Amino acid sequence: MAKALMVLGTSSHVGKSVLSAALCRLLFDCGYRVAPFKAQNMSNNSYVTPDGLEIARAQALQALACGLEPEAAMNPVLLKPSADQTSQVVLMGRPIGSFKAREYHGEISLRLRAAVEEAYRDLEGRFDVVVIEGAGSPAEVNLREVDLANSFALRVSRAKALLVADIDRGGALAAVVGTLELMEPNEREQVEGILINKFRGDLELLRPALDFLERRTGRPVLGVIPYLRGLALPEEDSVSLERREGLGGEGLRVTALKLPRISNHTDLEPLTWEEGVSLRYAEDPSELDEVDLLVIPGSKSTVEDLRWLRERGFEEAIKGLRGRGTFILGICGGFQMLGETIEDPHGVESPLRTERGLGLLRARTVFERSKVTRRVRARTLSLWGIEEEVEGYEVHMGRTEVEEGHRPFRLTRLGDEEVDLPEGAVSEDGLVLGTYIHGLFELDGFRKAFLREVARRRGKAFNPSGSKYRERVSRSLREIAAAVASSIDLQLLGDILGLSLENPYRSTPSSP
Repeated sequence: MAKALMVLGTSSHVGKSVLSAALCRLLFDCGYRVAPFKAQNMSNNSYVTPDGLEIARAQALQALACGLEPEAAMNPVLLKPSADQTSQVVLMGRPIGSFKAREYHGEISLRLRAAVEEAYRDLEGRFDVVVIEGAGSPAEVNLREVDLANSFALRVSRAKALLVADIDRGGALAAVVGTLELMEPNEREQVEGILINKFRGDLELLRPALDFLERRTGRPVLGVIPYLRGLALPEEDSVSLERREGLGGEGLRVTALKLPRISNHTDLEPLTWEEGVSLRYAEDPSELDEVDLLVIPGSKSTVEDLRWLRERGFEEAIKGLRGRGTFILGICGGFQMLGETIEDPHGVESPLRTERGLGLLRARTVFERSKVTRRVRARTLSLWGIEEEVEGYEVHMGRTEVEEGHRPFRLTRLGDEEVDLPEGAVSEDGLVLGTYIHGLFELDGFRKAFLREVARRRGKAFNPSGSKYRERVSRSLREIAAAVASSIDLQLLGDILGLSLENPYRSTPSSP
């Protein structure tokens, strides 16, 4: 039976996902077979497993840290918000319906407990250690009776838990004490230690506070994790989106629309690591000045976001950019918006049966009841003379019909099946491109060739760096694992778990 280590947080965005990935990698590098687990995740950033099932992007990253392909058991319940109080519920990789928050927490979540426990037992029987990520805070007393990700996961796994607080936001001591106070006694007993995350300062000045925490809570502070910069790790939530500056000056300026229900914004993460490329997110048309590449990303509610786009005045601004020679790329929902019409005959997403698109691509989308989730591989097809492979995955509810002769890609593989099928759409002048392929910028060859062509047509210089995105992600996982290993009491962690742990990165310089 596997050892279980659970990472709880005093609130959302304290760093649970990244620290869980770091601990996964650390334990993996210590020689153990490790698997990640999050009973329930709420995120519109998802990923597709090799067998075509959908899970949260965070658990896919954690699987990578463990040297594994992701699988549905690692995230049995995924909630994908489509409105303020409505989410699509994905169970073991397949959607089972969309529910209001009160309906989900009132009955649905209780019915999912058996599947969550079965998924955990599956991992428990195949690995040495399961690293469990909690959700939000375990002190949400109003949700305790229907909880899946914290109280229920603690009870099922009997895990040894660490409580994480983000000191960079302030109030970390009060958050730790308050969280422990509000936990049920049996849950509190499972918390074996405290981690202070995102610290930047003089550790000696902090020590009196750490001593206070240990006296007040009766639990050791296992370590203080430094605030780490420059990690190429995809962010899980859109709350993390911010303006990202590259070299500026004559560099390529990429702007993405920050849609209210944006999904899979991690598609653009590889662009942020290219020298000479700046990426920012726009919520107002006034922010679309001097754009070389405009991206309309995915959306969990395409029609509603298209209507928002129109109401904010983006439609005129986008068409103006196209007239001035700006490249426009739509991914998934963004692809659907760029077409002539979006039809929803079954009311899958909206009560509106037909919505006019932006009309920049000769394409027509029809929403269907079934959801497409699959890994794909493709090659470029007469796209500006670029001949490169593209690799990624599809997650969408619609089917898009495109006029012949306006296809940028040719699919060569769907899952394990070799195919020869057209994909995406491109305008006659090559300025507007739409595709369902998430992750298309992860392969270095296509990303660099695409940006080089954008630069050429925009009359700018662009010299691609030698960076390799997937290698950078892997290196970042090792770097954060090494930082955690040098910042915590590894022997104490080993004693808590009943494992022999030594720092496997002793040759790596310690983080300050």
